[in-house]
Amino acid sequence: MATRKNPAAPSTPSAPPITGRLGPAEREESWQRLGAETFDLVVVGGGVVGVGAALDAATRGLRVALVEARDLASGTSSRSSKLFHGGLRYLEQLEFGLVREALRERELMLTRIAPHLVKPVPFLYPLSNRIWERPYTAAGLFLYDTMGGARSVPGQKHLTRAGALRLVPALKRDALIGGIRYYDAQADDARHTMMVGRTAAHYGAVVRTSTQVVGFLREADRVSGVRVRDVEDGREVDVRAHAVINATGVWTDELQRLSGSRGRFRVRASKGVHIVVPRDRIVAESGMILRTEKSVLFVIPWRNHWIVGTTDTDWNLDLAHPAATKHDIDYILEHVNSVLATPLTHEDIEGVYAGLRPLLAGESDSTSKLSREHAVARVAPGLVAIAGGKYTTYRVMGADAVDAAHVDLPGRIQPSITDKVPLVGADGYHALVNQADQLAAKHGLHPYRVRHLLDRYGSLVHEVLSLAADNPDLLKPIPASPDYLQVEAVYAASHEGAMHLEDILTRRTRISIEYAHRGVDSAEAVARLVAPVLGWDEDAIKREVEVYNARVESERTSQTKADDQAADAVRAAAPEARPQLTEPVS
Repeated sequence: MATRKNPAAPSTPSAPPITGRLGPAEREESWQRLGAETFDLVVVGGGVVGVGAALDAATRGLRVALVEARDLASGTSSRSSKLFHGGLRYLEQLEFGLVREALRERELMLTRIAPHLVKPVPFLYPLSNRIWERPYTAAGLFLYDTMGGARSVPGQKHLTRAGALRLVPALKRDALIGGIRYYDAQADDARHTMMVGRTAAHYGAVVRTSTQVVGFLREADRVSGVRVRDVEDGREVDVRAHAVINATGVWTDELQRLSGSRGRFRVRASKGVHIVVPRDRIVAESGMILRTEKSVLFVIPWRNHWIVGTTDTDWNLDLAHPAATKHDIDYILEHVNSVLATPLTHEDIEGVYAGLRPLLAGESDSTSKLSREHAVARVAPGLVAIAGGKYTTYRVMGADAVDAAHVDLPGRIQPSITDKVPLVGADGYHALVNQADQLAAKHGLHPYRVRHLLDRYGSLVHEVLSLAADNPDLLKPIPASPDYLQVEAVYAASHEGAMHLEDILTRRTRISIEYAHRGVDSAEAVARLVAPVLGWDEDAIKREVEVYNARVESERTSQTKADDQAADAVRAAAPEARPQLTEPVS
């Protein structure tokens, strides 16, 4: 196995860094803290709900540690539709409380918590029925607006057929008789999740990835912590805590079994597949939401691309690597092409990704009808589980999980305040947007580059650019992936907790879905950029590139298979970047 040099750790523990840095030195310090301290809470799972719970607990003054077997957002939280939305279709299911709650969260993200990461995005709802559809849809959107949807974004606007076609010229003329434009919001889900994790670290939480729970600690009849393994080097340590929160999403049932406790609910995995195509393949100034026989299909603006999806089917195979099939991709193409004047083809597709929604198991056989409400339960003394929900309501879910754990914590806990806590990078963001031209001139960059950086890092942009002070070449684009600068890859390893090539190419950047080469043409260059930060020698660089390329090849091949079983067999055969992970992953 390739050897990796251990970057030096600080000689003494230090106060939480100003920006919640998650680098190699902080990683070693975190390991020492896991074994030495007794925590109020240990959160298991580095998806958006887990990091949200860790931030909630830390800002209440609790001692909290978060452990994640792979990478932050490595599961569902990097594979969503990338929307902060109320869930327009949930109005039809009469889930008014869920929609109201989600719209409130969307407003908080846009205005206070993450204005650097979450942006308004317009959608066209095409109308095809002359009698009932416009008043029916308008009534739903009126509810959407009045529940909180039209505070920081414009309200609905009714369009004639000609008006709708001016907004989205790509549509077939006979595909609609008019339309309604409305607004929601979007964010890079993986980047947002990572920033929530960094904010938790800023407020004192231990946040550690590549750290797998392999057992539970018990005192009499109560859970008193977890035993974890560093899956990079095999070390193990006991982490003691007054309570443990299981925030593992689709792995909830697996962790429940490992704990030896009986669960209060079951989680059912629903696979959602998205495709990514170039922006010029759909001529439009707005996204679209299209009705399907089962649910809805989104066409979402995404930088120089469109994201089109999603599917909604049961998944009972490998939870870590859900695989898209040719059938999934054909389904998306068939439905979007039913309204496009110039149809999309397989050759137009730049990227494909598949994610699993953790739905609460219900009576219905249709996953699209299962509730997106979340459930929290104290499944045993010292152990709380949370599951279900939707990305948009992560903050509420995190607060509910901490509230449920309070009976196991000593003393009285403070109420949640995360509705008042901006994520790192939010403070000062708006002023920097106004200063983008000056900042660009100072660093010899085009202003659009600085605006790109501001929408990814916010006011942390100074920290990013400072890494290029002694090496101006880092301000050049990544080879074969010109939308990103080389300094962004280095910063991902030095500050954002990225430990492997796939962490950088699939989550810290979105190179793996935004370029037809899916990161293969950039892999070696990026590996060499981060090698000094992560202590990689030549063997480690070679292994990282080989593992990443094998991942891409397995995904490409799986997407030619007809069914889930065949696609899963191909995808699951690819090597793991984290060699000491054990299955099932907890």
